[in-house]
Amino acid sequence: DKATDPSIPEENWECIQRFCDQVNTDIEGPLLAPRLLAHKIQSPQEMEALHALTVLETCVNNCGERFHNEIAKFRFLNELIKVLSPKYYGTWSSEKVKSRVTEVIFSWTVWFPQEVKIRDAYQMLKKQGIVKEDPKLPEDKILPPPSPRAQNSIFDTDEEKSKLLARLLKSNHSDDLQAANRLIKSMIKEEQEKTAKVSRRVNTISEVSENVKRMDELLENYKRQELSKSDHETLQTLFQRCEKLRPLLFRLASETVDDDEALAEILQANDKLTQALGQYRQVVASH
Repeated sequence: DKATDPSIPEENWECIQRFCDQVNTDIEGPLLAPRLLAHKIQSPQEMEALHALTVLETCVNNCGERFHNEIAKFRFLNELIKVLSPKYYGTWSSEKVKSRVTEVIFSWTVWFPQEVKIRDAYQMLKKQGIVKEDPKLPEDKILPPPSPRAQNSIFDTDEEKSKLLARLLKSNHSDDLQAANRLIKSMIKEEQEKTAKVSRRVNTISEVSENVKRMDELLENYKRQELSKSDHETLQTLFQRCEKLRPLLFRLASETVDDDEALAEILQANDKLTQALGQYRQVVASH
């Protein structure tokens, strides 16, 4: 109540911080806090709703994965949508509150790309015409890095950047906050590129393994002359696909020079692929 007191025009940061601390220390905190905040965000008093949105964003910044999991559920997202929807409170909610709610949901689609329900909720608002265009997020608005993060996340492994980020976040200067936001964005981009590379490698190695296994089976049947017309076509398609996978493996190997374990996996997959292609040429030539 103190953190969202409508009679105070400025944010009560001491109370907001104490609220976040309570969320973190109370085992039920991450479950109860979103419900309390949803009730306050739906308040007919504009200032109370705006304060509650500030508390919500501060909790997202400070209260970790369990809190993030709760706000990413439809149960909570629907409470925010009610503030915007003319079927519920959208007719009397102020434009300022509606604008902030839209900004909050949109910012989560950017910072929590893995949370499908948030993206779906936002897309639904756009489809229904409740949100006309994506809001522009202010540069000095500090948003959280996505959670959960991989153990070898750049936020943990790049010590120099992490220290700089911590120093910038503690500052009260607008320039430092803008610099922190830019740094977070660049680190997020780097992290996403790293994750995409890993995903590409895993998917390619998996595809090589499956294709080689299927090719081996068909080649055994081919040797015994037990191949139907459709199997013949499948075998040829597999051969063509495997030929295209070879340069892809070479490219992955050149991207993975700093990871011995991953490089070994790629080279092993390449050996299997080379053997399968050689076997295909040999069997087909002998027939």
